[in-house]
Amino acid sequence: MQEKIQELLKDRLTEDDYRKLTALKNQKLHRFVADAIELCNPDSVFVCTDSRKDVNFVREQAVATGDESTLAMEGHTVHFDGYHDQARDKANTKYLVPPEIQLGANLNQIEKEKGLSEVRGYLKNIMSGRRMFVRFFCLGPTNSDFSLSAVQLTDSSYVAHSEDLLYRSGYEQFKKLGDSEDFFRVLHSAGELENFVSRNVDKRRVYIDIEDDIVYSVNTQYAGNTIGFKKLCLRLAIRKADREGWLSEHMFVMGVHGPGERVTYFTGAFPSFCGKTSTAMIEKETVIGDDLAYLRRKNNGVYAVNVENGIFGIIHNVNAEDDPGIWKVLSSPGEVIFSNVLVADDTPYWEGDGREHPEKGVNHSGDWYRGKKDDDAKEIPPSHKNARYTIKLSGLDNLDERADDPEGVPVGGIIYGGRNARTWVPLKQAFDWDHGVITMGAILESETTAATLDAVGVRNFNPMSNLDFLSIPLERYIQNHLDFVKDIENPPLIFSVNYFLKDVHTGKYLNGMKDKYVWLKWMELRAHNEIDALRTPVGFIPKYEDLKRLFREVLDSDYTEEQYAEQFKIRIPENLNKIARMEEIYHTNVADTPQTLFDILAEQHGRLLEVVKKFGDYPSPFDL
Repeated sequence: MQEKIQELLKDRLTEDDYRKLTALKNQKLHRFVADAIELCNPDSVFVCTDSRKDVNFVREQAVATGDESTLAMEGHTVHFDGYHDQARDKANTKYLVPPEIQLGANLNQIEKEKGLSEVRGYLKNIMSGRRMFVRFFCLGPTNSDFSLSAVQLTDSSYVAHSEDLLYRSGYEQFKKLGDSEDFFRVLHSAGELENFVSRNVDKRRVYIDIEDDIVYSVNTQYAGNTIGFKKLCLRLAIRKADREGWLSEHMFVMGVHGPGERVTYFTGAFPSFCGKTSTAMIEKETVIGDDLAYLRRKNNGVYAVNVENGIFGIIHNVNAEDDPGIWKVLSSPGEVIFSNVLVADDTPYWEGDGREHPEKGVNHSGDWYRGKKDDDAKEIPPSHKNARYTIKLSGLDNLDERADDPEGVPVGGIIYGGRNARTWVPLKQAFDWDHGVITMGAILESETTAATLDAVGVRNFNPMSNLDFLSIPLERYIQNHLDFVKDIENPPLIFSVNYFLKDVHTGKYLNGMKDKYVWLKWMELRAHNEIDALRTPVGFIPKYEDLKRLFREVLDSDYTEEQYAEQFKIRIPENLNKIARMEEIYHTNVADTPQTLFDILAEQHGRLLEVVKKFGDYPSPFDL
């Protein structure tokens, strides 16, 4: 078998590419590449090492093939996905599951042999006339306990180029694997192209083989469906973490700067449109990563790394005033890939960028002019609401100096944030680890906004902001969190934030956009036990005098007793309703929910009832 594989590789690869591939002494890797060549039948294969020459070739091909076009500013390019290929395809993203594995009814899955037959049928000869790129990357820092090796095969030079910006090069890391079978694999094809975009999106499939750690993606170009190391391999990493006793999370990692030279590191999980990126990117602090984190126990603590090395960010509303750090990168020479924005005179524009837009140009719909409508008579905006930018983190002025530390960074706190107009106070701290996991992570919700297709105000249940990407039953995922710090004397503190609390009478937000700067400073002080807090039925909240001082120090603004009383009053009816709602969800939809969840919710319910007897439905923090 191995001899046949080597014969095929020698026959289909150039002498140079064969040398580069076989320098990696890994039979599983060779089988994977040989099988993909035989299945997809590319005209040529390019094996990309970590060398500058190889990486530059991929970038040059992205422009040469029409996958990307150059823009006026040096290093900037633009890519357009198909009109109906603008987001993650949740319906056609499925786990390939053998009969003996039970994932739980809430996970989208298909019987493995049936799914393999379908997706491999679509992949048959799909790269004929095209080049296959073989890319090697490391998830997490290289030469680290956190390092996970990964290989992707793709016929999209745009995908291959994007990965250069988003991940650490991993060819040399692969050499250290030897013949180990412990790595992730991705096979992708954009499929038949029409005007440089995937034509057969009705046959778009993203299938994840949880037994063999392989992602198959076909007939799509949108990065969320094609760059396998983002949310697709997050699913594989969750299963690996489950087996090995660590956590793979949908979290940012950032450094909050305290008194003197102290830096305290926080991770944070926020659903979409809840302030995750704006928190991670706060200019006065330092960023390690904005999206994915691995957490491990070491040195009697919890340490975290950023899985990635770049940002694939939503560009909607990014502007010089609100996002100066990102804006500087997007408006300076250097490597940036824009996707699905408006281009006029080789300049990119997008909704909310603070500039006057041209009346015509080119966007994801082709030639665009103001008032243009699609086949459903809907007006096409200048840029798609999910338009993106792809950059390296190294372009940011506030990148933390430990961003690539192979040891990771010690986690002082974990933050859960959701969009909640009526229930949660802007900031609170859990009583302990279990209380935080359950009342801040496992019952996390986010309300929909006008930016989504759902009705405004609908609550989406999203525990740990990771529900869409779970590859193990939810009950086991929660239990893994509960068990994670059992041997750790002083685990990270757990906090929740809510930037979207509203005045019930006026409907206006009760907090300013920059109040989060203050919340972070308070959390940093709490992580070192340098500031006191007020105990409430739902957790610890800040004392007024401390917030008054921090608002003056951090934002140079006044913070009144009236603001504090309104923002931090305990909304008991809403909190009781939320507990009842969560108990119903877990009783009805989650088999074998840990009893700890129901116990902790019952205890919180009891504390709320005790307070309502003394102070009524909406007690002021001054009452407590």
